[in-house]
Amino acid sequence: MSYTVYVVDDDESVSKSLQWLLEPLGYTVIVFHNGLEVINHFEKIGVVDIGCMILDLRMPLMSGCELQDELNDRGIDLPIIFLSGHGDIPQAISVIKSGADDFLQKPVNDQILLDKINRSIRSRIDRLDRVQSQQKASTIHLLTDRETEILRFVAEGLSSKEIARSLEISYKTVEVHRTNIRKKLNTKSVAELTKIYFDSLKND
Repeated sequence: MSYTVYVVDDDESVSKSLQWLLEPLGYTVIVFHNGLEVINHFEKIGVVDIGCMILDLRMPLMSGCELQDELNDRGIDLPIIFLSGHGDIPQAISVIKSGADDFLQKPVNDQILLDKINRSIRSRIDRLDRVQSQQKASTIHLLTDRETEILRFVAEGLSSKEIARSLEISYKTVEVHRTNIRKKLNTKSVAELTKIYFDSLKND
């Protein structure tokens, strides 16, 4: 899967060097020269690809801090790595408090930057996975008491025959319940059902 790195820097030599560094490694790089271009882009597409943003601090029309605030206000969940030659400790603290993943000084070592990018992207993927797991786990309330009981047995690794014996019902009845459970929870595998069940216990 290709991840997207949004580069926002008014210095074309910086954005070009980042493209040369990242694109051969399989990243999709989208370059902007000011914050307004970024806002216009997201207003048009309405979707944020999985990836991160490398953001300059000082730019014309809209500073990096102003763009960060605007993205936060719009609910655009994108890890931000500030990369600037003009930053100081108070500014670094400020942007980190506002949600930035990191603040790096130019020039930066290529490997350090790559490590930060990979860590930021992994963090966002993990966060999305947690949100999706919570959303799926919340659908367990759609199940009847009997279906919840059967789901618990499934999560514990029991077969339909074993569940039928434990509940003193027919094998066919268990299979019907399992089909209903899969439909209600929109899952196909036992592994998914098991994850949803145990995630639901965490949410209680």
